[in-house]
Amino acid sequence: MESAVKNKKKYPFGFYVCSLCFTLERMAFYSSKWLIGIFIVASVASGGLGLKDADGAKMISYLVAFTYFTPIFGGYIADRWLSPRLCVPIGTIIMGLGYMCGWQASVQSSVTFVWLMITLVAIGTGFFKGNISGINGRLFDNKEDLDGAFSVQYSFVNVGAFIGTTFVSFIAYSTIGFGGSFLICGILLFLDTAWFVIGGKASFGDVGKKPFKIDEGDLISDNKEKNAVKVPLTKKEKLRVGAIILVTLFSIVFWVVYYLMAMPILYHWGPDFDYANKASWMIGNFAVPSSWFDSLNSLSCILLGPVLAMVWGKLAKSPKGDLSMFKKTALGMLLLGASFAVMALAEVVRGEGQVSLMWIIMFGVLMSLGEMVFSPLGNSFISKFSPPKVLGVMMGVWPIAIFVASFTTGHLYEFTLKYSFAPVYAILGAIVAVCGIVLWSLDKKLNKLVED
Repeated sequence: MESAVKNKKKYPFGFYVCSLCFTLERMAFYSSKWLIGIFIVASVASGGLGLKDADGAKMISYLVAFTYFTPIFGGYIADRWLSPRLCVPIGTIIMGLGYMCGWQASVQSSVTFVWLMITLVAIGTGFFKGNISGINGRLFDNKEDLDGAFSVQYSFVNVGAFIGTTFVSFIAYSTIGFGGSFLICGILLFLDTAWFVIGGKASFGDVGKKPFKIDEGDLISDNKEKNAVKVPLTKKEKLRVGAIILVTLFSIVFWVVYYLMAMPILYHWGPDFDYANKASWMIGNFAVPSSWFDSLNSLSCILLGPVLAMVWGKLAKSPKGDLSMFKKTALGMLLLGASFAVMALAEVVRGEGQVSLMWIIMFGVLMSLGEMVFSPLGNSFISKFSPPKVLGVMMGVWPIAIFVASFTTGHLYEFTLKYSFAPVYAILGAIVAVCGIVLWSLDKKLNKLVED
């Protein structure tokens, strides 16, 4: 958050309106992601639905997957038909109604309401996520400020995720249970709607009043792009597209394994509700909720972000220069593989006893570090090397890869339940590490493909 303080004077108030909207939305989303996972499998006596672990894992994976898929359609609508400033509150209201369905799922012990919640949250995210970033970006006259601004926005996102998983989930764990917690998530989204509408009137000016493509400059740009599309790709451009697709395939492997990481915390070791017989992470007399694993992830991103920025900066100034895009991507995969090795070792060490919190913290920080090295590179890589005439398509490839990975994770977790825990997770860690080694070894060849 240091950069937010440093650059505060040059950021318009509307930027903070949009960023705080993200904070409130992420508070609700990350809370509900954990709530769904526990609610589905907790016993009926504990207020849950009493279904299998695999059912909870698949529902979480569907929720995450479709929130990466629907923004494509929400962005298309805001480009051509509806005002982005109308799309965003439509999205927050739909998401709020979705979380209200989660509340009713608890009241009525209904799986149908859970599916309805997942559907509405996914649709609402489609209207919200890309369009609020689009508004935020257009608030800046100096486009050189955008990198720093969106870095600060990412901090707002992580603060929301941290608060949601740490405090909202604690309320569920200790006092009001599932239904009341889903209700809080819904209220957060309705507050988000009011904040956006009132704050936007005071700070957005004309930004976002009309669909993005209605702007005359955009229409001229569109016509140029349409004419450019008619020109075939050159050999170099085809090689760059191939490199982007190859890295995207590696990213699918990364995200499939990454999203699988949370499942053992929820179901194999987690102390929540009727899982208390499997492990009990105690701090004094307090049992640590499994949702705090997500809190650890968010906190790691907040604290380690400036450290990584400093490391990359020092490398860039060194005689050898910074690591290439491909080596950084490979390093992220190696770190994720190492975190799975730690997870498998923790299972072996615990035997029939408990898993120490120190093991959880160790592989949680490793996982977060791998994410921070790997995740930000995709859009940057595509922006730098994609041929302009297919930039839109290539920018859509990265989130679709995450959609495929998220959708697959629940089914993969169901498959792993057939085998012993430690060997399976060791093999998964080895697979993603080998992919990292292969990508590192291909660095020179891939750089030749994309560089002029």
